[in-house]
Amino acid sequence: MQQKLAQFISIIKKDPAVETVVGFTGGGQTNSGFMFMSLVPLNERHVSADGVIGRLRREMAVVPGATLFLQSVQDIRVGGRASNAQYQYTLQSPTLEELNEWAPKIAAALQREPNLADVNSDQQNMGLESNLVIDRDAAARLGITVSQIDNTLYDAFGQRQVSTIYVARNQYHVIMEVAPRYWQNPETLKDVYVSTSGGSVGGSQATNAVAGTVAATTTAKSTAAPPANAQAARNLATNSIGATGKGVASTGSAVSTKQEAMIPLAAVARFSQGATPLAVNHQGLLVANTISFNLPPNVSLSTAIATIEATMNRIGVPATIRGTFQGTAKAFQDSLSNQPFLILAALVTIYIVLGVLYESYVHPLTILSTLPSAGVGALLALMAFNTEFSIMSLIGVILLIGIVKKNAIMMIDFALDAERRRGLSPLDAIREACLLRFRPIMMTTMAAMLGALPLAVGLGEGGELRQPLGIAIVGGLILSQVLTLYSTPVIYLYLDRFRLWSQRLRGGGAAPHAPGPSLQPGE
Repeated sequence: MQQKLAQFISIIKKDPAVETVVGFTGGGQTNSGFMFMSLVPLNERHVSADGVIGRLRREMAVVPGATLFLQSVQDIRVGGRASNAQYQYTLQSPTLEELNEWAPKIAAALQREPNLADVNSDQQNMGLESNLVIDRDAAARLGITVSQIDNTLYDAFGQRQVSTIYVARNQYHVIMEVAPRYWQNPETLKDVYVSTSGGSVGGSQATNAVAGTVAATTTAKSTAAPPANAQAARNLATNSIGATGKGVASTGSAVSTKQEAMIPLAAVARFSQGATPLAVNHQGLLVANTISFNLPPNVSLSTAIATIEATMNRIGVPATIRGTFQGTAKAFQDSLSNQPFLILAALVTIYIVLGVLYESYVHPLTILSTLPSAGVGALLALMAFNTEFSIMSLIGVILLIGIVKKNAIMMIDFALDAERRRGLSPLDAIREACLLRFRPIMMTTMAAMLGALPLAVGLGEGGELRQPLGIAIVGGLILSQVLTLYSTPVIYLYLDRFRLWSQRLRGGGAAPHAPGPSLQPGE
């Protein structure tokens, strides 16, 4: 891993956009490494962090034997789940076997999708293990029990405590095991011998006590030893070799003191290589496997989510395996599910306030009719500049609701006042409102649009974060300004005719327009 990490670092250092890079291995995982790199300022590299990642991704693909996953550091992370990529999709299953079967299939299917990049899984079930299969007939012929084999292996690899050494101010536990150079090689099992003496298990193996604490037979004289010799007597008793056992290690002694027959472990068992999970992840009460992914250039998160859901349906994943998005992807899904309710709540609030202001059920709809053109203008502007509809874009659309409706308010407020105070017809009232309120409408719209223009240009550090907000505001204001100057008077007249028609339908007749008190906004 260190060699692969050095190859990656040497390639990254050649990129002109990279200022420094540092890497390290370990961190609890011996089969992986980590790198951190800092980029030169944006005005010097003239490319975003995602652009640098896309360029390095192609260069790193030529390094065999290891895979590098790159992601930009987020100042604000929604969901702190750590992974090899920015977005996570977690699979859960009641059984580990079913999850181990389907998780690689799902990951392989997602890796072939062009709308996803750096697809990887945290499943690590290919760890090496040595399986020991005991030939029980051969062991029985040689007088060896399974417990003796188990104890012999535990003596060699289990770090058994065989004794305790006492000194004046401390005590030391004595651990028995084979030398460290024999730990990593399964061929060591061929050099292990099992003792045939003693047909039963005793000592610490029978009682699970510490091997060095087996009670030794002592005389009354040694028991009544003076305090000055008590420490030496206790060391002599606990470290005695085979004092009470049968002279084998399985009885609690560290060294055998009697002649015995040693049988090679290979004579009663065979060895085979197998695979075992390095770790079993859980989420809640179920076993889980997390698939991480990044986004290619010009691909939105909503497109990636739709691709994953379509892939899960296409390959026929069983119903017992449930997939859910986590971290940033989950927060994005939650925000998408709440967006319609947020916009609907804003529209209902505006309708109630305007209805109370104008004492009408109809004319608030005239003002709200200007909002669709603003939303369409924002979406068209985002599509024209190849910008995804993000949370910042949604904030821009909500701001448009407050900015654009003031154009219709300025006209409708004047027209209603002219009808009620001076008795003008709806046509004359709205015509006069359009002529007199054209200049203030243009002034307020241009002020808002020019104020959002620096955001749409996106200059300076972090400008790409604010750019969707400015594009949505400018695009929505331009289209709504062009359309609402013509559509608002038409809608006003048609809705006023609908109001009169509904009055005649109820039998009240059409009341003449009589002069009345002047209504000011807010009264």
